[in-house]
Amino acid sequence: MGYIIGAIIAFIIMWIISVQRKLSILDENVNNAMSQIGVQLASRFEALMALLDLIKHYVGYESLDLVESTRAKRRMITAKSGSSDVMEQERVIYDALERIAMMAEQYPELQKDRDYAKYRNAVDCYEKMLHTSWLIYNDSVTKFNRMIRVLPICLIAGLLGFRQRDYLELGVNYL
Repeated sequence: MGYIIGAIIAFIIMWIISVQRKLSILDENVNNAMSQIGVQLASRFEALMALLDLIKHYVGYESLDLVESTRAKRRMITAKSGSSDVMEQERVIYDALERIAMMAEQYPELQKDRDYAKYRNAVDCYEKMLHTSWLIYNDSVTKFNRMIRVLPICLIAGLLGFRQRDYLELGVNYL
């Protein structure tokens, strides 16, 4: 009888270890996907700042407020960042791009500049890569959340410190 109880306890411990490992892997996949989003956002910000530097040459003092406010609102996205952090940074980029588009309408020579087109294309290219990273992130979150919601794993997931993650939602209208 003691062997049976010992075997059951050993089985439960082995199962808990196995579940913890699976959840850790899925959690790390979500963290990695968020880090990739951070890389794409950082690259997009760099392209945006290059675009803003170019605009300074055409617009002058009118762009200084935009440059400084955009730079001040920039935050780095890391593995521990949440979906609200990403959406906040996307809003900063979107607002800057919207103001750049208005400035470009007022200064037609800016639109003719080859560097303007180059930097604008770079910002758009990073946007597309960012969307791909969002898809990967949301897929990783789906797999993770699904795992911690099913029986019997849901009974111990919370005890092991695993919580559901939020999805990234496209809430910004891009230019």
